[in-house]
Amino acid sequence: MEAMPTRKPQRRYEDAVATFSLQRLAAELNGDLENGLNVCIECCDRHCGNDRVALRWVSADGRQENYSFEQLRDMSARIANMLARQGIQPGDVVAGMLPRTPALLATVLGVWRLGAVYQPLFTAFGPKTVEHRFKIAETRFVVTDTANRPTLADVPNCPPMATLAAPGASAPAGDVDLRAALAEGSDKFQPVMRRAEDLFLMMGTSGTVGLPKAVPVPTKALLALITYMRDAIDLTPEDIFWNIADPGWAYGLYYAVTGPLLLGNATAFYDGAFSVESTYQVIDRLGVTNLAGSPTAFRRLIDAGPDAAAALKGRLRAVSSAGEPLNPEVIRWFEANLAVPIHDHYGQTELAMVVNNHHGLIHKVRQGSTGFAMPGFRVAVLDDEGRELGPRQPGILSIDIARSPLHWFSGYLNQETPAIAGGYYRTGDTVELGDDGTISFIGRADDVITSSGYRIGPFDVESALIEHPAVTEAAAIGVPDPQRTEIVKAFVVLSASATASPALAEKLKAHVRARLSAHAYPREIEFTAELPKTPSGKIQRNVIRNAEIARRAARGAE
Repeated sequence: MEAMPTRKPQRRYEDAVATFSLQRLAAELNGDLENGLNVCIECCDRHCGNDRVALRWVSADGRQENYSFEQLRDMSARIANMLARQGIQPGDVVAGMLPRTPALLATVLGVWRLGAVYQPLFTAFGPKTVEHRFKIAETRFVVTDTANRPTLADVPNCPPMATLAAPGASAPAGDVDLRAALAEGSDKFQPVMRRAEDLFLMMGTSGTVGLPKAVPVPTKALLALITYMRDAIDLTPEDIFWNIADPGWAYGLYYAVTGPLLLGNATAFYDGAFSVESTYQVIDRLGVTNLAGSPTAFRRLIDAGPDAAAALKGRLRAVSSAGEPLNPEVIRWFEANLAVPIHDHYGQTELAMVVNNHHGLIHKVRQGSTGFAMPGFRVAVLDDEGRELGPRQPGILSIDIARSPLHWFSGYLNQETPAIAGGYYRTGDTVELGDDGTISFIGRADDVITSSGYRIGPFDVESALIEHPAVTEAAAIGVPDPQRTEIVKAFVVLSASATASPALAEKLKAHVRARLSAHAYPREIEFTAELPKTPSGKIQRNVIRNAEIARRAARGAE
């Protein structure tokens, strides 16, 4: 296959911001936010009639199947009919605990077709995590398969469920047989109309700070998803798009499922565990031109070396990264070894994506910066008193609600939301505004390290470490120090070719000191086989920090 030709964006960022119109964007929908729309129609039915591919599915054992919008429409109707027979009403919450298969996509669309609210469950969740999510969302029904059914068996007061059994097998007693429902049910179901404030998703936060919270997502959020896919991802009709994020999490459900289908583009599912080999194989097999994922996955590609990437060099047109800050070393490696720009994007479950280096808009892209506010949002950097800060002053990244027509989050379900106050939503992330208007990520507010009066962002330390060829991953935290308040300690995962030693630790300290400054280098380095991560792949600095503080306290008590 020939190298993918470069496509240069046609619109300037400033023009996109100046001409943004919520009314014009809403007019692109088939329905009307005020008078009625259905998310299944927006993501499926309105794209029927031309036998276009809606899903490219590659199974874990290498089989490939394509599904058209017409097929998904009919499958979603069968799901909706099954749910209606179980007494599910519009507005009820229906959870899905399924791997990345056609049945998962049909379930999501079927829930929306009924006017119900879809709740994603990551398949690696344990019973306690699932129980908490059911409780806070008041979940009414669950769709799963036999592989995930045992987890649900250990959930107290689990809602009734439908189970997809293996071919020739039956669902457990008491469960709806999902395979039979798909095979025998009617493929006709009139979509239920909803309005702007009605919900279509019930998300859960990752729970990295406190217990997970329920995030209700209204149908008006579709407009923000469209804007991101168009301006930041730069998804075109010619693209073969693959977002490798799991739909059990926000980035996957927002932008591997809803986003591309809204634009009438096919999405792609790979029903297998992540590996460098399988990722490159799927890109090659499907002819992927537009790729999205997380820095954790992309660093795995780098660790495999340039030889593994050589056959795909020039084949990708655009790569987007989200979930945690993108290290500059990753940007340089993708340019050198895959000949593709990889851009950093920022968002939260509560916001979707709001600050991006946009593939689809013309603006300066500065390494180490997350980019500019997406058209339709105005962001600000606030101090502790809620005052807006100017350039080069670290503060909390916040959304100016009144001047952000695409902002949709109004608070957690049945919980107070102190992050919303004074006309702003505070993300809890510490950033810095650049002179050019870009936003640079420093860290979670509770991740920022204070040493000798300096505020040190763990991301800068980690990025400098990852630039060293011996390092695959790194996490930097602050640990108590009587003279400096805190010092920087780094936990480092080495590449396969490196060996841990005191000498290497000193080399890494010197490397960071030369790259950053005399006060920001890690005074302690600990080598480790792996770093704790959330199921969605974010490094859990809070887990590392709490374990380290407990360990030091235990040593002090001896």
